[in-house]
Amino acid sequence: MTADPSPVPDPILIRVKTRPMLPPQDDLYAVMADALPVLQEGDVVVITSKIVAIHQGRCVPMAKVADKEVLVEAEADAWIPRASSKYGITLAIKGGTLIASAGIDASNSKDHYVLWPANPSGAAAEIGRWLKQRYSLQRLGVILSDSHCTPLRRGTTGITIGFYGFEALLDYRGTPDIFGRPLSVTLSNRADAMAAASVGLMGEGAECIPIVVVRHWPDLVFNDTAGQSGFFIPPDEDIFAPLMEAFRRHGHSRG
Repeated sequence: MTADPSPVPDPILIRVKTRPMLPPQDDLYAVMADALPVLQEGDVVVITSKIVAIHQGRCVPMAKVADKEVLVEAEADAWIPRASSKYGITLAIKGGTLIASAGIDASNSKDHYVLWPANPSGAAAEIGRWLKQRYSLQRLGVILSDSHCTPLRRGTTGITIGFYGFEALLDYRGTPDIFGRPLSVTLSNRADAMAAASVGLMGEGAECIPIVVVRHWPDLVFNDTAGQSGFFIPPDEDIFAPLMEAFRRHGHSRG
């Protein structure tokens, strides 16, 4: 048997340790310039959304917030009041994502509430184009990630809230499985797969690893686009649509 002269390398995930980014605002580009390794063609840079929000100044002093739920409701597209939760957490839909507290976080935030970045996919595009220019690259992706709770599971994993530079969905529809049966509905979500792998390596405490570089992820198609049409699903079209009814029943859904 003749060996493949150009085998596909296995994926590599490179953790990037940085100095802490300090609310209410700090310079993400200076942090990346100091900490990133030399990037290569085809890399995807996964960045926790919190440091992008701090870069944008999306921080609110806790001392100025009498009731966090009011802040959550102002940020959310739809929500279920915290009174419905035994844990006192306001469940929300924001930017096409079901997430606790509309993504507002107080961990590692130095007496501030850190909101989600404004326009996450646009922010990812801005970062991605800066990185392409800095490292003279044509093919590069950026994912903004956040920690996320999965229903019926304890603990957090990672999810994508915005992305740039690659096709996030790999469409298997119409292709055969290993027994020749055509697949009819399967789309592989590579963005969330990379976000989950990366967030698992970042940690949730004082690790100071807010960035992971994903290298050699297979079958990626790169572009110069922020986000992707069809990646986020309207609640009434989602497979879990019956569970979304709770957001409407409370009368808090907004357009």
